[in-house]
Amino acid sequence: MGVRKRERAEQTKEAKKQVAFAKLNNCPTSPRKMRIVADLVRGQKVELALNILKFNSKEASRKLEKLLLSAINNWQQKNADASLEDAGLFVKEIRVDGGMMLKRLRPAPQGRAHRIRKRSNHVTIVLGANNNTQSN
Repeated sequence: MGVRKRERAEQTKEAKKQVAFAKLNNCPTSPRKMRIVADLVRGQKVELALNILKFNSKEASRKLEKLLLSAINNWQQKNADASLEDAGLFVKEIRVDGGMMLKRLRPAPQGRAHRIRKRSNHVTIVLGANNNTQSN
């Protein structure tokens, strides 16, 4: 039993080296606007995703570009001996969740008030490595 447990631990350790992630919490953009940009890069190779984000005119793309660069850097920290080009990194998962909501009041006609909800979001990017896709 001890041998199997050790082998499984080594396999999970190798699998964790192939994956890197980065999180952005409480980004002051609505989750709906951020998801539009996140859907563009989901499943793409890292180089293509960086180009998409760089030339997209939306403000959310600037924040996602910075987050993607952070995730790439995290992968390089884990795999100091591996080459970035040979790894075949791709955006394995990108998740946009709703964050904290600031509630404000705006004056309305006849002495009433309307509630303004200033939304924020949490973004998580997970990068995966495909070492065997570079064979073709």
